[in-house]
Amino acid sequence: MQKEMQQAGDEGYEYKGQTVFKTAFGGQEVVCILERDTSVNAPRWEYRLLATKKTSTMQKELQEAGEQGFSFVGVTVAETAFGGTEVVTITRRPAK
Repeated sequence: MQKEMQQAGDEGYEYKGQTVFKTAFGGQEVVCILERDTSVNAPRWEYRLLATKKTSTMQKELQEAGEQGFSFVGVTVAETAFGGTEVVTITRRPAK
């Protein structure tokens, strides 16, 4: 998902939201909603996805991302078929 988000960011797509849906395998999958305005020169974004089962780990990763100039844009909690509950956070910063 990180690779797909970054490719979209490179093409001028902007994060608008995220949701969770049930998969055929019995778990849940996080889906990001992106949009690109073709009428203007859309800004490019660098995205960083953070995923963990522990809130203490997420806090540390968010702190590090913030220190690198990333801003929080969304969070979702999903339950995977194999790994239990996972917190997925999306951050971004203007591309260099």
